[in-house]
Amino acid sequence: MPEKTLQRWVQDGNNMKKVLEQKGYSCELQYANNDVNLQAQQCENMITNGCKVLVIASIDGSSLSNVLQQAHQNNVKVIAYDRLLMNSPYVDYYATFDNYQVGKLQGQYIVDKLDVKNGKGPFNIELFAGAPDDNNAKYVFKGAMDVMKPYIGKSLIVKSGQTSFAQCSTEHWKTEVAQSRMDNLLSANYAGGAKLDAVLAQNDAIARGVLAALKNIGYGSAQKPLPIITGQDSEKSNVISIKNGDISMTIFKDTRTLANKVATMVDAVLQNKKADVNDTKTYNNGAKVVPTYLCSPIVVTKENYKKILVDSGYYTEQDLAG
Repeated sequence: MPEKTLQRWVQDGNNMKKVLEQKGYSCELQYANNDVNLQAQQCENMITNGCKVLVIASIDGSSLSNVLQQAHQNNVKVIAYDRLLMNSPYVDYYATFDNYQVGKLQGQYIVDKLDVKNGKGPFNIELFAGAPDDNNAKYVFKGAMDVMKPYIGKSLIVKSGQTSFAQCSTEHWKTEVAQSRMDNLLSANYAGGAKLDAVLAQNDAIARGVLAALKNIGYGSAQKPLPIITGQDSEKSNVISIKNGDISMTIFKDTRTLANKVATMVDAVLQNKKADVNDTKTYNNGAKVVPTYLCSPIVVTKENYKKILVDSGYYTEQDLAG
């Protein structure tokens, strides 16, 4: 796993370890603290120590070519977890959520809430994408932009003019990076009293940074209501913010589903069987099209969070108190 600061990676790692051990496998779980070299070293050590399958959620999907070559030479199968491993023929499978669909759901939420399809507007919007070195972030951004593009420049106005992935990306998906950029966007484009109506924030950490910057200049009052703010990962603090009416939505990617799917892939691979996939065309890593299993993302709002997150046992009511 890449790091521990995002709640979701801790849950992903723990869920997968639990499922694999229930299936009778020994499982070593390591986190790389967002350090590419450390992650490569961890993988190399696992190969040296005789692992049979490597499951990697990469920090930088393009940085592990030598590790993957070493895995191949040692007959170690490789499964890319949630982030595609790039530019190597030695990636056996990929399991993720449909990240293009995640972006579409975020973009569609903004379009629907502002009712731009029926000619409402113009509304001011700003865009925040994920990490520039995370291949998933590009799929999420493309999904959102494909939905919103017909309205941008007409009923959706990006006052900053920043609409490309490179301009909107957020290093390591970090809250403080998003907050700093939001501060700059607000002072440069909204200081004269212009109202911000929506922010496309591609995950919960980014949404928290956006929210902090907005609250710092007085958004969140009756006179200055908060804009629509999207998110992804259904982290506890963001769900609480959704309950309280500050953040508008998040995307739920049930890591139990993904962990189960990857555990069954590992099981199949170790029995010399083909793993179950549902996409054999989309995910070209630059060296091959990687057989993929896509799990479905779900929109979570104030109206349905209890049904989606609490009733399913993902969180308890106590988890979301606040």
